[in-house]
Amino acid sequence: MSTPAESISVAIRAAHDAGRPALVAFVTAGFPKVEQFTDNLLKVADAADVVEIGVPFSDPMADGATIQLASRAALAQGVSMVWILETVAALPRRPKAPLLLMSYLNPLLSYGLDKLPAAARAAGISGFIVPDLPHEEAADLEAALAREGLALIQMVTPVTPQARLERLCGAAKGFVYAVTMTGTTGKNVAVPEEVTTYLDRVRAASNVPVCAGFGIRAKEQVARLAGHVEGVVVGSALLEVLERGEDPAAFLASLR
Repeated sequence: MSTPAESISVAIRAAHDAGRPALVAFVTAGFPKVEQFTDNLLKVADAADVVEIGVPFSDPMADGATIQLASRAALAQGVSMVWILETVAALPRRPKAPLLLMSYLNPLLSYGLDKLPAAARAAGISGFIVPDLPHEEAADLEAALAREGLALIQMVTPVTPQARLERLCGAAKGFVYAVTMTGTTGKNVAVPEEVTTYLDRVRAASNVPVCAGFGIRAKEQVARLAGHVEGVVVGSALLEVLERGEDPAAFLASLR
């Protein structure tokens, strides 16, 4: 039986092997309204291959305006790590897509690294993305997650030195998150040749799937990236769809 971490790679590779780029969909927990979250999460999980659940945080340094505002709205409604895990554990059916938590480090420390991995696995979480935790300082969290078979997703950027990129790819579980640009999420990326060249380098160094994220909004971008990565991460554009009350599944389908 595969571990939760391995289920992430399996889902991404299955989509890629079927001739379509895997979609890793990001939703902020409790956004736009806490009472809509369960329904929205299940709709997104039906249409995506992997789902990132964003843990709202007051200072999301890697995120652009859309995710910052979504975090603020969720926090104002009382969304917390406890609420997220309880809500995901109580879903009326298990999502077909593996679920990740995307969180900055402080909410994890506040919950308690000693008890978080077991609680996350019990709720059906397969892994974590922690943008403000450098790999060199992640040993305690990696070990705690590994005991439950959970992934700590590694992130690389276009300015990551080759030697460090190879170390990060070597440590990766689930997939490698290849940030497409320097800066924050939400900007539209034209995908110039230097980006695809960088993605090719990441893919050559990685034994797990590579997914490109930041600024992915349109089918044309996904098509441009498809030959260079196994999947793409879609966040800000999907949150905007949810905020407008539109169908998230239809939006995700339109990207392929």
